[in-house]
Amino acid sequence: MDDHGSILRSRAERQRQERRKKRLSFRLTLIFTVVTGMSLLLLSGVHLASDSPHTEGKKGRKNTAIALTKHKTIESDQNATKKESHTDEAEKIEVDTDPTSHTVLVNQTHPLPDGYVPPDLVIPDVPFPFRENLPKKQLRREAGEALEQLFAEAEKQGMRLYAQSGYRSYERQKELYAFKGNRAGGAANQVSARPGTSEHQTGLAMDITCSAVGFKLNRSFAQTREGRWVAEHAHQHGFIIRYPEGKEEITGYTYEPWHLRYVGKKMATELKRKNLTLEEYYEVDLQKK
Repeated sequence: MDDHGSILRSRAERQRQERRKKRLSFRLTLIFTVVTGMSLLLLSGVHLASDSPHTEGKKGRKNTAIALTKHKTIESDQNATKKESHTDEAEKIEVDTDPTSHTVLVNQTHPLPDGYVPPDLVIPDVPFPFRENLPKKQLRREAGEALEQLFAEAEKQGMRLYAQSGYRSYERQKELYAFKGNRAGGAANQVSARPGTSEHQTGLAMDITCSAVGFKLNRSFAQTREGRWVAEHAHQHGFIIRYPEGKEEITGYTYEPWHLRYVGKKMATELKRKNLTLEEYYEVDLQKK
């Protein structure tokens, strides 16, 4: 009976051990399965994240941003080029050929219309070295008023200027040109304008002088106190020295420190500041006539 009981107990013990092994094996298998599954899920999630539309959207937006930046850079360069071109075009000032304009260009290549006579000639209230009521006393109204102011300012500085020769008709210029042509020969064009090309016909030019040079029109006027003052301050009243020294080839005329031309304060100030003649301002080359 005891042997039989021992056998039964031994068998029962083996069965319990086998059941424990099976449970352990099942648990290990379950754990392995869970771990493996989680690993696969994690790997799958990373892969999906890298290929997801959201990620692709970021890449697409980045590429689009780069492309837009390049496009804007090219467009900016093109606009800059166009702007420079427009600026160059804007800087090319059209030559003023309106005979009634205060900024009109009149020279050997830009004559006045046939028969032109200024519309508003007056005699300015300034000193003249002669008493006769001659046409050459006249200037256009605005130019005459500016000359009065210039002379008045000179008076305040202790100087007395004189107006010698202003408006000159086509016929009168024709007479002077013929007279000077006989004396100067081939050089007549450098000392006198051909009829129709004289600034005096515009009514905007006045030759001035002073007692220190005997009221004459010559270069020594530039060395007088009056001449130096005029050269420095004429622009403040709208006048320029029309034929300056050193620019004879540009203007086509010899140096005339006495010849004032009214162009208005704005242009006169600009020409003075930049040291330009009207030909240079309008980019006119007499050598290409």
